[in-house]
Amino acid sequence: MKRYQGIIIGVVVLAAFVLFNSAYIVDETEQVVITQFGKVIRTPVTTPGLNFRVPFIQRANYFPKNLLAWDGDPGQVPTKDKTYIWVDIFARWKIVDPVKYFQTVGDMVSGLSRLDDIIDSSMRNKVTSYRLVESVRNSDRPMDTFKSTEAEGGEKQSQYRIDVGRSKITQMIMAQAQPKVSKFGIELVDIKLKRINYVATVRKAVYGRMIAERKQIAEKYRSEGRGEASNIRGDKEKELNSIQSNAYKTAQEIQGQADAQATSIYAASYGVDPDFYSFFKTLEVYKETMDKESTLVLSTDSDFMRFLKGIEK
Repeated sequence: MKRYQGIIIGVVVLAAFVLFNSAYIVDETEQVVITQFGKVIRTPVTTPGLNFRVPFIQRANYFPKNLLAWDGDPGQVPTKDKTYIWVDIFARWKIVDPVKYFQTVGDMVSGLSRLDDIIDSSMRNKVTSYRLVESVRNSDRPMDTFKSTEAEGGEKQSQYRIDVGRSKITQMIMAQAQPKVSKFGIELVDIKLKRINYVATVRKAVYGRMIAERKQIAEKYRSEGRGEASNIRGDKEKELNSIQSNAYKTAQEIQGQADAQATSIYAASYGVDPDFYSFFKTLEVYKETMDKESTLVLSTDSDFMRFLKGIEK
């Protein structure tokens, strides 16, 4: 009895081991291809849940079912107008036929390597077929920098004509790459140009030209400012001279009227007593011509000293 019990336990353990190795779980983001000795033997399992296979003989190959990211390496590409630029591109893709993907590619690393070759080749083919501005802009809409430059008095910038535009170029890259990746069971969902920039040598020249243009505009503003300042100073000097001239004229008129009035008053006052007037004017002459350091040699008969003759010492 004990011997049969051991056999039963062994059978149960073996059955559990076989059952464990035959079961596999499919996640909602996965799809599984079952192979036997390297060959696909059934349709891929895309429904999430618990599934079974023949253990040790059949193998479950897992592939993602959700949206996947591809990010290319930036590369130097010449445009149609012979301008060398760095182009950084990315894409979104998914595996739509896991059986074909398994048979042609095999794993995720190989799939990304195929995308590198196909998308990068399509990108270079399209970017080199058009001018730089086509890869940068989507339409002929005037740029905001052009408007602000014209409003500030700068020179009017040249307007580029856009025949294709950036969005259509990315669409053409995707249209060219899609048939090539379809044979691997891959579908390209979207492709975008992430970044476009000049190479180092061209970028340095562009920055130098931008700096020179800004300096030219700044110098123009300074020149206009100096001219306006000169006009303001000229108007100020003109107005100041006019005010001073009018003030001097008014002062002279007032002074002349005052002198005339004073002279009239003096004449009326001195006319009452001519001798006093003569005495007063002579004293003013003494005050203006003589001081303590003055020395005069005059005759005693001089009329200039007649008012001092009667002064007793």
